[in-house]
Amino acid sequence: MKALSTVRRRARTIAAIPLSVALLSACTMAPTYHRPKAPVAPAYPQEPKSETKPEGTALQTPAADLGWADFFTDPRLKALIAIAMKENRDLRSAAASITQAAAQYDVQHASLFPAIGATGAAMYMAPSQTAGFSFAPGLGESISTFRYYSAGIGFSSYEIDLFGRIRSLSQASAEAALKQVANERALRISIVSQIATAYVAWLGDRELLDVASDAVANLSENLRLIRLRYDHGEENMLTLRQAETQVDQAAQLHAQQVRLVAQDENAITLLIGAPIPSDLPPPRPLGAQTLIANVPAGLPSDLLFRRPDIIAAEHDLLSANANIGAARAAFFPKITLTATDGVSSLMFHRLFTAPATTWGLQPNISIPIFTWGQNQGNLEVAKTTRDMKVAAYEKAIQTAFREVSDTLVARSTYLDQGHRMDDLVKASADAYRLAKMRYQAGTDSYLNTLDSQRTLLQAQQSQIGVQVARYENLVTFYRALGGGWTEKTARSPRVPWTP
Repeated sequence: MKALSTVRRRARTIAAIPLSVALLSACTMAPTYHRPKAPVAPAYPQEPKSETKPEGTALQTPAADLGWADFFTDPRLKALIAIAMKENRDLRSAAASITQAAAQYDVQHASLFPAIGATGAAMYMAPSQTAGFSFAPGLGESISTFRYYSAGIGFSSYEIDLFGRIRSLSQASAEAALKQVANERALRISIVSQIATAYVAWLGDRELLDVASDAVANLSENLRLIRLRYDHGEENMLTLRQAETQVDQAAQLHAQQVRLVAQDENAITLLIGAPIPSDLPPPRPLGAQTLIANVPAGLPSDLLFRRPDIIAAEHDLLSANANIGAARAAFFPKITLTATDGVSSLMFHRLFTAPATTWGLQPNISIPIFTWGQNQGNLEVAKTTRDMKVAAYEKAIQTAFREVSDTLVARSTYLDQGHRMDDLVKASADAYRLAKMRYQAGTDSYLNTLDSQRTLLQAQQSQIGVQVARYENLVTFYRALGGGWTEKTARSPRVPWTP
């Protein structure tokens, strides 16, 4: 929690950067920034119509403003996410990156102002006999030790930023710091989504483990009865071997699910960054992790201000745009200034008297004449980097559009698929029941019972798999819309975070 509060405090400090940068960038040679047009359609693909009405509530708040503690209702899942917000190592690294980027901005921004410092010096020297030092003019008495004392305050090599080179570099550094804040938010969203997805997978594997356990128990009892009938000569060897095959297949599924459940727990442990506590609330059944069934997709243009990864890509683009200004300023003269104000004396007791006052001013100008293409090359590099960042920004928008579109299209189809799987499981269970009755009545072979049981088991596995995929898709949809970076829901609409 302390690390998270530090991140938030640093983020608030960095949030004040754009205002100062806006004032400084007015006097730079950076190109005027125009946000690239979003290379996507103005609306998402139409969601297929569903025959099944979703159970749950429809969300009115934009997903990006909905806190994860309000989106998820499973207390165990919320407890796991809360642990991850404190212990996840990737989040700790992201917090350190924010602090590092803010410090780098402080270093760069400080170059706009002269570094003023105080100095003090003393010099003792034994001059030679021919050095010419004496107690008084005209006297031939030489001194054995020369003493010189000085003290002052001033600055050295301060660049007067006439053409905005330092201001452009400062702006680029500020945008880099803001990018790290956006990256940290994007990482939080990703961590929340990964934990929720792993948790849903864990619940699904637990249900499959229960199915496998029930199958092993039922089929083992069935095998026992068939073996008794075989021992009394009432059943053939083929039926016995078929029953044994059923038990082996169910036992194999059980062993597989035991492994998967353990691996799911290991994945959750890594994501939360700590061992899973033993006193967590019990998990809710699969499908009860959230009461929200419908999340509004909004418009693709909303992603520009809601998705932290797109915001980070734009800050990266703005940083590259500012570097062009610094590269352009390198073609013009560079003026530096060194200034001091202080005192100096040959006698220490007269050092801080009025006659000992001294000052110095040393301007310096450097004019590039022949750089042999170095400045032009740097400018071309800066422009090319900006073009690359434009492409990366547009790709981030397209990726976000694709993620939202995929989850939006899948939402209704999972509802229909789940409804059909429920019907399939009911029909398969009834077919298995009838096949067993026919076998026990002696009107049918055990082969039909074997096929019916195998079909039922596969249908149960597919039913759970579709249910897991449906809720994983809902979690992905929440993430794709920019939701999950904050714990609590915003009480009032957030102002879009524009660069």
